[in-house]
Amino acid sequence: MKTFRILSAGLLFAGLLSAGLLLGTTAIAQNTPAPINTASSVTKTAGADNWTNEQLITASVHDAWLLSGKNEATFFEMVTQLAELSASKRGLELPDSAAAGRRLGQLIKTQAKLDTSQLLYVVVDKAVQKVGTPAKS
Repeated sequence: MKTFRILSAGLLFAGLLSAGLLLGTTAIAQNTPAPINTASSVTKTAGADNWTNEQLITASVHDAWLLSGKNEATFFEMVTQLAELSASKRGLELPDSAAAGRRLGQLIKTQAKLDTSQLLYVVVDKAVQKVGTPAKS
């Protein structure tokens, strides 16, 4: 069985945050300008994991946002779960660095904004393929 190392949750969160994905999630889902958020809106705790891989794989960007309860921390958990799944399936590791987290976050943000009807897994999978490196056995 192949093993992989995913970005630490903090680095992926920092990457998604710096890319503006988390603060702009409402804008992504509604195609409207992102509201000004306070620091407390970023640190909200994630909701319970009420979703399966199958639900996430078939969810559009917008559907995943709704499934998250419009909670940024929960949406982040969904993206992280999809990134782990993608890396595992593709036999990849994601570098454990802030730069890799920023790059992954920017790739996801850019693609998610293009079309909120596209599958979130496809967006995350493409980003993982660009940032990931072959897993060591």
